[in-house]
Amino acid sequence: MKLDVLATGPHPDDVELGCGGTLLKLATLGKKTGIFDLTRGELGTRGTPEIRLQEAEKAAELLNAEVRENLEMRDGFFENNEENQLKVIQIIRKYRPEIVLASALEDRHIDHGKAAKLVHDACFLSGLKSIDTGQEVWRPKHIFHYMQWQNFQPDFIVDISGHLDQKIEACLAYKSQFYNPESQEPETAISAQNFLNLIRSRAEDLGRLIWKEAGEGFQTQAALGVSSPLDFLH
Repeated sequence: MKLDVLATGPHPDDVELGCGGTLLKLATLGKKTGIFDLTRGELGTRGTPEIRLQEAEKAAELLNAEVRENLEMRDGFFENNEENQLKVIQIIRKYRPEIVLASALEDRHIDHGKAAKLVHDACFLSGLKSIDTGQEVWRPKHIFHYMQWQNFQPDFIVDISGHLDQKIEACLAYKSQFYNPESQEPETAISAQNFLNLIRSRAEDLGRLIWKEAGEGFQTQAALGVSSPLDFLH
């Protein structure tokens, strides 16, 4: 199956938080999207890896993703090495996305920046025919990095108006991770009420910057081109 856009995160729930609205919008436009997580999030304070995987499948359904895979790297300890690069290369060549959406280049959680670098390197290597995985070579045209814990100045903002409620619903599919007043588990940085509020307020604020209801911000390490300055009016 060829995908238009493939989104990835180091842990189940990163994609939902960072670019869930964008995936929803793409699906409504008839584009095929998919997700792959690098780890099972087994170092998480709340829940279990098994619960996280079940929640991830539910979230993928809510985002209308065609596929979701987990590469089962070691949460917290995965490295940007040949073994892990080959795992990502095989996924890239399997789904041949035009665009990859990846984690933040720098962030509070050490896995976020590590994952961004790993995916970036693997996307480049995936286009080299001398790396034999038994698959056709493929290099995505663009890699865009979504916003996570830390705010950044986005290179562009995707209008996700009309999709914010469903994005939040997909995030809340992770009942073990986010705000739940009935939970007896320890509170974490993302289980607090104010983090749940942030999901909506950040999207609305990014939308404000582009005169829309809601938005998601992205960074890129490569120059972006348009055929005409008038393209920015759309």
